[in-house]
Amino acid sequence: MSGTVEAKLAELGLTLPEVVPPLAAYQPAVQSGVYVYTSGQLPMVAGKLPVTGKVGAEVTAEEAKQLAATCALNALAAVKSVAGDLDRVKRVVKVVGFVASAADFTGQPGVINGASELLGAVLGEKGVHARSAVGVAVLPLDAPVEVEVQVELTEA
Repeated sequence: MSGTVEAKLAELGLTLPEVVPPLAAYQPAVQSGVYVYTSGQLPMVAGKLPVTGKVGAEVTAEEAKQLAATCALNALAAVKSVAGDLDRVKRVVKVVGFVASAADFTGQPGVINGASELLGAVLGEKGVHARSAVGVAVLPLDAPVEVEVQVELTEA
């Protein structure tokens, strides 16, 4: 166990996954000064999407909310890959969530709550953030959700 954040993950029954390898020409996360910016994280589990399709059609809002939590967990893994230790997270600054939505689906904020609630459960007050939840026509690999995160780190 690396520290208190990973102990909290374990307490919640969660394991930090391996960083999802890039699907194209980008890095999973980059650091600039005290900030880490993740690339959009899909809800990959063991290298695969557990569900594909549009939210409000093939995927329920509740399923998508759980997938958004998986995206946030993958984002934490990406943050750790550049920060070295999740205990360096001073705060989550911003979360942007994308929801592949059926034409009449308007529950994007509820879906992205999955990511926000996971970050809050794991990081407490440090997980409180600004956020956007956006409906889109399609996401890579027909994923239902994608989440990107910006965090501020403490000095090394």
